[in-house]
Amino acid sequence: MPPIAHRPTAYTSRELRSKLSSLGLRASVGRTGACWDNAMAESFFGALKNELVHRTTFPTRAHAHRAIVRYIEMFYNRKRLHSGLGYKTPAEVHAEDEELQEAA
Repeated sequence: MPPIAHRPTAYTSRELRSKLSSLGLRASVGRTGACWDNAMAESFFGALKNELVHRTTFPTRAHAHRAIVRYIEMFYNRKRLHSGLGYKTPAEVHAEDEELQEAA
């Protein structure tokens, strides 16, 4: 599915807002033209699809779930270098942050 450049009406409908409200949720829809509001999520899901989902045939949803959890926990967070993190892994950045918190 190609990226959507505008807010589809389905995401701004009164029915959806009402349902979200009844569940105690708030819609995450930025103003028109604010493409960066979901940039981190878009980047993550792009990597997940390109590095795992489109390269794998999952026999069941359970297999897909296990593979995705393993991808996130074992590869994405611990081995994959992220340019936005100075070519470190999220686990390395988290450990550095923990050390700073303890030192403070």
